[in-house]
Amino acid sequence: MRREGKYRLVAVGGTFDEFHKGHRAILRKAFEIGDTVLIGLCTDEFVKKLSKPHVVESYERRLERLKSFLAKNGLLSRAEIMPLRDPYGPTISDRNIEALVVSVETARTAYRINEIRRERGLKPLDIIVIDMVLAEDERSISTTRIRKGEIDHEGRVLRGEANF
Repeated sequence: MRREGKYRLVAVGGTFDEFHKGHRAILRKAFEIGDTVLIGLCTDEFVKKLSKPHVVESYERRLERLKSFLAKNGLLSRAEIMPLRDPYGPTISDRNIEALVVSVETARTAYRINEIRRERGLKPLDIIVIDMVLAEDERSISTTRIRKGEIDHEGRVLRGEANF
C-alpha cells in the first residue's frame, strides 16, 4: 500500500552538468516522494543534440559527481542511474514509473511524455513541477550562468552588479 504522496518509482532526468544547487533541489524532491528514483543522465551523444550554449562535462564526470552527491546523502542505494539517449527515456514505456519530477523549464517535455503514454495505452505519470532555484540576484541558477562566471554553484553572484 502506498503512503500518501509517496511513490514506489519516480523518474527524473537531466544533463546534471556543473552539478549545482538547482540539481540538488530536483533530486531531493524526487527522493522525498519516491522510494526508488530512476535518474536518466543525458549521454554525451544526446547532449550534442541539445545544442547547449557551452561545453558540457563528459558523461563519466557528470556520473561521478551525481554518484558522489547521492552517496554523501545516503541516497545511492535508492537510485537507479541510467543513460538518457533521448528526451523521454523509459518514461514512455515503463509501466512501473508512477511520477516524474521536472523543473518549470522542462515541464513541457513531461506533458509530452504523458501524451505519448496515453497514445500507448499507459497510465499518465503524476507530474511534480518544482520552481527554478534562484541565485542571490533573483535569476535562475543554471549551468550556463555558472560557465559564464556570473554565479557559483550555490547561486552567489561572482562579478558585476546583481541584476535585480
